[in-house]
Amino acid sequence: MKKIDLSLHTLLVALFLFGCNPNSKNQETESPVGFTLKESDLPEYEKNIDHKGLLTSLGDRQDESIRTGEHIYNNICFNCHGNPDQEGSMPNAFKFWKDEFKVGKDPYSIYQTLTRGYGSMPPQVNLTPVEKYDIINYLRETFIKEKNPGQFIEIDSTYLASLPIGTTTGPAPKEFKPWAEMDYGNFLINTYELVGLNAQPRERSSGPAPLPDENLVKANFAYKGIAVRLDQGTGGVASGKAWMMFDHDLMRVAGAWTGEEFIDWEAILFNGKHNISPRTVGDLHFSNPVGPAWANPATGKFDDPRFQARDKRKFGPLPREWAHYKGLYQNKDRVIISYTVGTAKILETFGLETVENLPVFTRTLNISSSDKPLKMRVAPSGTSVALVGEGAVLKDQGGFIVMEVAPSKPIKIKLLIGKSGIKGLTQYAKTSSPPEALDLLIKGGPARYPQKLTSEVQSGTQEGPFQVDIMNPPFDSPWKNQFRLSGLDFFKDTNKGVICSTDGDVWLVEGFTKNSGKLTWQRIASGLFQPLGIKVINEQIFVTCRDQLVKLHDFNGDKETDFYEAFNSDHMVTDHFHEFAMGLQVDKEGNFYYAKSARHAREALVPQHGTLIKVSKDGQKTEIVATGFRAANGVCINPDGTFIVTDQEGHWNPMNRINWVKKGGFYGNMFGFNPPADSTEAGMEQPLVWVDRERDQSPSELLWVDSKKWGALNGKLLNLSYGYGKVFVVPFEKIGNQVQGGIFELPVPRFSTGVMRGRFNPGDGQLYLCGLSAWGSTQPQLGGLYRIRKVEKPMVIPVGIQATKNGMKLTFTDKLDAATIQNTSQFTVKTWDLLRSRKYGSKHLNEQTLAVTKVELEKDGKTLKLTIPNIKPTWGMEIQYRMKDERGNPVEGLIQNTIHQLGESPTW
Repeated sequence: MKKIDLSLHTLLVALFLFGCNPNSKNQETESPVGFTLKESDLPEYEKNIDHKGLLTSLGDRQDESIRTGEHIYNNICFNCHGNPDQEGSMPNAFKFWKDEFKVGKDPYSIYQTLTRGYGSMPPQVNLTPVEKYDIINYLRETFIKEKNPGQFIEIDSTYLASLPIGTTTGPAPKEFKPWAEMDYGNFLINTYELVGLNAQPRERSSGPAPLPDENLVKANFAYKGIAVRLDQGTGGVASGKAWMMFDHDLMRVAGAWTGEEFIDWEAILFNGKHNISPRTVGDLHFSNPVGPAWANPATGKFDDPRFQARDKRKFGPLPREWAHYKGLYQNKDRVIISYTVGTAKILETFGLETVENLPVFTRTLNISSSDKPLKMRVAPSGTSVALVGEGAVLKDQGGFIVMEVAPSKPIKIKLLIGKSGIKGLTQYAKTSSPPEALDLLIKGGPARYPQKLTSEVQSGTQEGPFQVDIMNPPFDSPWKNQFRLSGLDFFKDTNKGVICSTDGDVWLVEGFTKNSGKLTWQRIASGLFQPLGIKVINEQIFVTCRDQLVKLHDFNGDKETDFYEAFNSDHMVTDHFHEFAMGLQVDKEGNFYYAKSARHAREALVPQHGTLIKVSKDGQKTEIVATGFRAANGVCINPDGTFIVTDQEGHWNPMNRINWVKKGGFYGNMFGFNPPADSTEAGMEQPLVWVDRERDQSPSELLWVDSKKWGALNGKLLNLSYGYGKVFVVPFEKIGNQVQGGIFELPVPRFSTGVMRGRFNPGDGQLYLCGLSAWGSTQPQLGGLYRIRKVEKPMVIPVGIQATKNGMKLTFTDKLDAATIQNTSQFTVKTWDLLRSRKYGSKHLNEQTLAVTKVELEKDGKTLKLTIPNIKPTWGMEIQYRMKDERGNPVEGLIQNTIHQLGESPTW
């Protein structure tokens, strides 16, 4: 059987590669049965598939087919769907062993669902027809036939005769790993586990949530690992053969390794695997355990004072007065780390030499004068180590080879480190080149990515009040970038902006407002740790990464980043895949804000899990503003100085939440760090609205409309949809201290990627959006960039909502026809409750349809009063309406909202 290496991310990338046009009108409507893709979006060969032949051939290759299908299922399906013994990470995902198929239960119908996508199921466009029938065969024989027989259809001659006639079986399976093929640059920051040859399998807990903690005390994780390629060659860190890992929490070299592969790519944003971090692959020549590399200058001891979690591991950076990471310089392929130990300033770079054809790893350190003696653990005792230069000595102490530096004038030294047993290293040190003066390498070097790329802007011509321009990135990049876009902002010259991607890149993009029909893309930074927010302040670029808030510096005017300043690195990073650092906003005083997600299906380990975080204007202080979030996707700062943070359905979240956040508030996730004793609704702050999964599977960031061109929507609140690629307006009210309201989908086509971040461009007054699709998004394209333009057409969009003891008030942007609103049958109001518990999500409970007995139009011609005698507070409400505007045009819509309190209605 040919090896297959697939993931959801692979499949999403392939949609673009297969030539599906995400800008076509086919994306604006779905097929009658709800498929995501239309037939015209599919590769040409799909129209001529020999389905009968493929199904018939299964009898001759049954064992191989089931093995292949099992391999595919375990690689791309199990994470979400699970199996009868272990629930997947998306408990609402289809369960083949007990659920009923919605489209059809015969093999050809299941094939159509896999091929074209349906509902929350994205199209599996990277699976070949043979592979799709292999996985269908596996599902039928393993889960459906015995456990769910009502959904099993026999394949007989009559059924085979009913299938479409074709002559091809499609392309042969192809191994495709875009995450491993990308050129990330010569370094890549991530969380890594360092292991050697013949490493033991990972320990991974299972069972009902919360999952128990594994025993990882002895595992060598570099939670803020800077992996640096040392050998020469193209393709960046992923194409190397020798690497060194620097951990900037502890200022330690965690280890060095060689091999034919960089890492195993086991991670949510690499091959799509959940609950796992990537491991090094190859021969680990030496490693240092998790702990401070430098002794505390004040005490001379290596005792680790950092926060100790429940599982006995320690997390976060060392105290600043002990050691502090300042950032990373890059000059060509050279990486120079800047940090302090006590009063000493240190520059360090890494290299590779050979002794008798064996690799020797080098560390060159330039150390300024210090007011106290310094000690650094180089490697465990027994490792071959030699020293080049003067001003330091090596000693064997406490199981380590320790370098000691006396208080003195600045020194330059080079450490040579090789495997235990290398002979001649001391003699080689006498002839090795002297340590470099690293200050010569930190002033900026030649451009690493000199090519400027271009992409076409496809102008929208949609009917209605909005037109959407597609501004897709240059997917044919020479560096094979995936372009999973995760943040954008603009400069004072509003024709220019910066865009970050979760794969580690930052791009300078030009062409936003001059409307030449093209955009120019320049890669100005790379290798960052999952950027998910970006902000331009006084023309300086700040990026939210999982390990730090980074400030980018260009020293020589070529726009590329020469210094990645660690503006703030107080982040407490663990190995858990789910703790993304989301969004970046700045208040009027210049303080920064981002949200940090909690662990998925696990209890928090560190205080920062599931929090809204503030970083002071100077980057020197971090504080937690609010707690209790599960998967907080971004931050919105409100005009009154409060915040909005979204959250996702899951454990302790019966449905998605949009939270109007108060300082010190707790927002419901009892798996968060140090939750309150009261697990009822009374123990948490209530959301503005519980967003039903039918409306949006995964809300992302909100923003306020700041554009006169958007007419009656100016000053209103928008919510972006990562899950379904939509944009919503959020009408709301405040009763007492509680904000409540709902969402209404803007009349624009669903975007072909999940929408993450948006900014209004002050130059043209229009909304720019960027997005990505990975875990938890149904949209098929991996990344995208869009512009929504408001045009001079009526909107008739609800922008105001009030819940009263008599019913609901809805205020629209445009005037309505008084005659058509008289018919109460044109209005349908449904309500439901939810159950909040440690279980994942909730079904609708106590569903009801409430009678609307009267509808009136107020004098402004825009405000409806719906009299609803049985109205009461409810977790979820859905208001559907059909009427006409004052021009006689039909108006249909749906508002989904939450009511916590009923206000007074003295005029009713």
